[in-house]
Amino acid sequence: MNSVLPYWIELLVPALAFIITAVTGHFLIPALKKVGMKQTIYELAPDSHKKKQGTPMMGGFMFIIGSLAALAVGIVFYYKFSENALLRLDNVPFYRLIVGIIFILLNASIGFTDDYIKAVKHQNAGLNPKQKMILQFFYGAAFLYALYVLGDTSTAVIFPFLGSLNLGLFYYPIMLLVIVYLTNAVNLTDGVDGLCGSITVITGVAFAMCSALLGAQEYTLFSLAIAGACLGFLVHNLHPAAVMMGDTGSMYLGGFVVTVGFVLHQHIILFVVALVYIIEALSVVLQVTYFKITKGKRIFKMSPIHHHYELSGWSENKIVAVFSIAALVCAVAGYLLLTFGE
Repeated sequence: MNSVLPYWIELLVPALAFIITAVTGHFLIPALKKVGMKQTIYELAPDSHKKKQGTPMMGGFMFIIGSLAALAVGIVFYYKFSENALLRLDNVPFYRLIVGIIFILLNASIGFTDDYIKAVKHQNAGLNPKQKMILQFFYGAAFLYALYVLGDTSTAVIFPFLGSLNLGLFYYPIMLLVIVYLTNAVNLTDGVDGLCGSITVITGVAFAMCSALLGAQEYTLFSLAIAGACLGFLVHNLHPAAVMMGDTGSMYLGGFVVTVGFVLHQHIILFVVALVYIIEALSVVLQVTYFKITKGKRIFKMSPIHHHYELSGWSENKIVAVFSIAALVCAVAGYLLLTFGE
């Protein structure tokens, strides 16, 4: 097990991520406006979203910069000031962190390409689903292979209080589907000002606590950096948003959520903590399936489900508040399961 992180580093990293992200926004938002990186609203979006047309997007770069910069500082300080620190440049924890960051950035690159196409062509289409899926499956498979090479050869899924289930060779195709589904689930949650960022602040804190409990201090630092950076992003993204994270940001956060769950090899805990994201994506699957089966009927007024509540009269701030409370309940439940479920 890795050595315990000094408390001052655990406080420094999210604080630094918050400051860097919030300050970066004051320079990045005008720059995005200048180069024409502006949001094109989906034709079928709620009418209240029409006024968001032209809002700068790719704001995700703010928390990408903030989280990675704060993480780098945290690692340097941990290495220098923590006695018996095991997060060094020549061991598995460090390699595991690098693999995770690469996977997350590759996901962000898919989002960036999508955002760039939208901005240049002034339409909401971006990459087509087939192009996205090919890239996501390829990067997901590479990520699983890298974890295998680094020593995670287990094909078991751990069920708190119940034991584990060994999936054998079925583990890899199943988990590849989980990776792609959950990454897109986080992406779909970004549909209301402040929603994805707020939920990910809570998720980041929960993952930091879970990582610390399991001794994965490199991911404790990264999770705290993500939480702090998302909080800094909310300075500019709460309703009415001055900037959108875009797919660049939401795919980065999706990659992060997937990475922590798989690096810790805690799939059920991941499912519980990320349940709000999962329900968001499930609402889309149910809506599309039911629409096709019934030839035009709908379960929800619009999916993802946050749009259903929006069309039911909920304000964007209310949606963010209620969904964040739900995410907090899931986060606490996940942590308690990890703590007492062995």
